[in-house]
Amino acid sequence: MRIALALAATIGAGMLMTGTAQARAEIVSIHNQYSPGTIVVRTSERRLYLILDADHAMRYPVGVGKDGKRWAGTTTIEGKYRYPAWSPPAEVKHDIPSLPDVIAGGSPHNPMGVAAMTLAGGQYAIHGTNKPSSVGHFVSYGCIRMYNADITDLYSRVSVGTPVVVTR
Repeated sequence: MRIALALAATIGAGMLMTGTAQARAEIVSIHNQYSPGTIVVRTSERRLYLILDADHAMRYPVGVGKDGKRWAGTTTIEGKYRYPAWSPPAEVKHDIPSLPDVIAGGSPHNPMGVAAMTLAGGQYAIHGTNKPSSVGHFVSYGCIRMYNADITDLYSRVSVGTPVVVTR
């Protein structure tokens, strides 16, 4: 009986996972005030939520801004890019002057991973990462980092203009 229950729980948990086999998203109960389709990043939790309806969301683990780099606000997705090239912002270049001016998309050294969705009104993005150990931590200069499988999944679910709310 215990084995059957454990198997049922495992199968049930797997059914909550996204269609992407490696994505870590799960459907969770959430009572919120946001419209379906809104992305909500809860920096303190290091979680990103894609609101499905008034009571449910897909939840993904994320890496967020380190001390002094965290921010909160409302914006929208301004652009969507697969394997984007990356140019370090001035602040990053100042802190790490050895970085090249541009890192080609697809390079294992490119911090954007397999996809990026730029946010309006700033130099931040929701993007993948080639350093998966950074997800779940306070590590960035303000960007939201996701596992590459997770950004691929989220990328397929949202469009340019999607509202994004970042809370502390």
